[in-house]
Amino acid sequence: MPEPTPGLRSSARFVRLAETDRPAVALLIDGEARTALVGDTLLVALLSNGRRVRDSEFGDGPRAGFCLMGACQDCWVWTPTGERLRACSTAVEAGMSVLTRPPAQHWPATPDLLQSLARHAPDTPHTPDMAA
Repeated sequence: MPEPTPGLRSSARFVRLAETDRPAVALLIDGEARTALVGDTLLVALLSNGRRVRDSEFGDGPRAGFCLMGACQDCWVWTPTGERLRACSTAVEAGMSVLTRPPAQHWPATPDLLQSLARHAPDTPHTPDMAA
């Protein structure tokens, strides 16, 4: 099994107990190199590397998935180009890059979105054009 990123084992929501002999797959989560195992879904990869899947666009905090079977829409993540992916039913692919926050340049910059981005990513400048 791939070694967890330093400092993340204790903060991971999922801890792998079985199937640890599958090959590792490299991916980027919010621009940071992470690993998953062949056959993992994005949801498993995200929660094996941290505590949340995404932040709610409605301002009610971090989300970790709900139904885990593709029905509730609580696990949407994004590609850097703005494509939405359902984490619970999308298999990890080598070299994949996902974002746990919507890319601001692809979404309307509503006040709620700007507040959420500022609250959860204070070190990242987000200055989308509000005149759109």
